[in-house]
Amino acid sequence: MSVLSDLEARSGNQCELCASTTNLSIYEVPPISTGGVDGSVLVCDTCKGQIEDPDSTDANHWRCLNDSMWSEFRAVQVVAWRMLSRLKKEGWPQDLLDMLYLEDEVLRFAKATGEGLDDSEKVIHRDVNGVILQAGDSVVLVKDLKVKGSSLVAKQGTTVRRISLDSENAEFIEGKVGPTQIVIITKYVKKV
Repeated sequence: MSVLSDLEARSGNQCELCASTTNLSIYEVPPISTGGVDGSVLVCDTCKGQIEDPDSTDANHWRCLNDSMWSEFRAVQVVAWRMLSRLKKEGWPQDLLDMLYLEDEVLRFAKATGEGLDDSEKVIHRDVNGVILQAGDSVVLVKDLKVKGSSLVAKQGTTVRRISLDSENAEFIEGKVGPTQIVIITKYVKKV
């Protein structure tokens, strides 16, 4: 079965956040989405648009999280926590956040994007030119890099796709060079 059909079966052919039954699609939960059923949520166009564009968020639409935050599925719990954190200044979302319990691993996953933090608290990753990097971006190495602990040298001009960000240190990102997953210092990369 495909991921879409598995998610449709899991959700009963409705948005796992607001229960809408129209215009459903897969939303892979960043930044460390494994894809597949466990790392994805079936959402409607309205929810997906507001998740991806914080400026278009309609707080009243998200009152549906009162029900969906209790989902047994980790990806749904993470998206619910992130949206409640984004809206906590409204008042009612903070009450729901206070009731919501997430396992430590799920809470770390939910906090990985920095959702709910003030801008002054967020860890912002920037490339050599000062461009903000986000999880899933592609970067190019601007210098030959010797990989510690191996004989590998990552050559200048090598493209590293689908990077992940270190949530605690703005200077480090991770990505694959060939078959090897390595940590790269942000001042040696340029966003593609």
